[in-house]
Amino acid sequence: MLAIIIPFFKLAYFKATLDSLAKQTNKCFKVYIGDDASPEVCTDLLKQYAGQFDFVYHRFKDNLGSKSLTQQWVRCIELSEKEEWLMILGDDDCLSPNCVEVFYEHLEIIERTTNLVRFAKKIIDEDTHLEQSVQYNPELELAATAFYRRITGQTTITLSEYIFRRRVYLKYGFYDYPLAWHSDNRAWLEFAEDKPIYSINEAVVGVGCSALSITGSSAYKEQKRKASRLFYNYLVTEKLSIFDKKQAIRVLHKYENAIGLLRELTFKDRIFLMPYYWKNYESTSFKSNLKKILKTLFRSY
Repeated sequence: MLAIIIPFFKLAYFKATLDSLAKQTNKCFKVYIGDDASPEVCTDLLKQYAGQFDFVYHRFKDNLGSKSLTQQWVRCIELSEKEEWLMILGDDDCLSPNCVEVFYEHLEIIERTTNLVRFAKKIIDEDTHLEQSVQYNPELELAATAFYRRITGQTTITLSEYIFRRRVYLKYGFYDYPLAWHSDNRAWLEFAEDKPIYSINEAVVGVGCSALSITGSSAYKEQKRKASRLFYNYLVTEKLSIFDKKQAIRVLHKYENAIGLLRELTFKDRIFLMPYYWKNYESTSFKSNLKKILKTLFRSY
C-alpha cells in the first residue's frame, strides 16, 4: 500500500493539496499529516475531508522544521504504519486525479524494476498562478543521469514527484543538510542503489513555488550555498564513480562553483580536486585545473 506523508506548516495552499487527494480515482492510500506546531490551524479544514480519503492528523508540540527540515520529514514518516511505498507531498503541492491509480497499474513492473518511482511534474508559481510546461522523463533512467540532466538545466528535481520504498529509506534516510537543500537529491542517488528510476508520465505532480517556500524565497542564500558545498563534496568524494566521465567533470565543476560562492578556492582545494580530474581525464578540464593550481601557488608567494 501507499503512504502519502504531508509535513504541514502553511495553510495558504493546503486546501488545493487536500482537494487533489480527495479527487484521486483510486483511494488505496493513507495520508499522514504531521503538523510542525504551525501557528496556522488546519483542523477545521481537515474536517471537510472526513470520509473522502483515509488520513491521520498529528500535531507536534515543538516546531522542528525551523531547526531541521529533514528531521521533520522523519518524524512525519514515523507516523505511518507499514506501507511499503512512501511519498512526501508538500502542503502546497497537488496530484493529478490519476496519480494513485496509475501507480497501482504499473506496480507489478515497479516491484521488480526499481526502488524509485517518478511522476511527470509541472512547477506552479503560486504568487502569479503561472504554470510551467509539464516535465516528462525517460521511462527508465539511472539516478546519475537524472541528476546530470538537472545540473545541466534540462530538468528540475523535487521531493514530491517521487515515491520510494520504505526499505531503502530505512537503510539510507535523508541526510540533514541545512534547509534540507539537496537532501532529496542525495536520497534519490542513494535510494536508487543499482536500479533505474521508473517514470510514470501519464500522471502529473504540481509542485508549488512561492515566496513562502524555501525554494522560491531569496532569504536563505547563505544556508543554501553551505548546503550545496557539503552536498557536492559528498558527490565528489563518495559518488563520483556512478557518473560517466562527462558527467563527473560537470560535477567537479559544480563543486568548484559551490566553493567559489562561499570563498575563493585555495591551493589546497585545487590539489584536492586534481586526482579526481586525473581519474576522469579530459585534457581541457585537467589542464585548466593544473593552471589554476599554479596560479594559486604563485599568488600565495
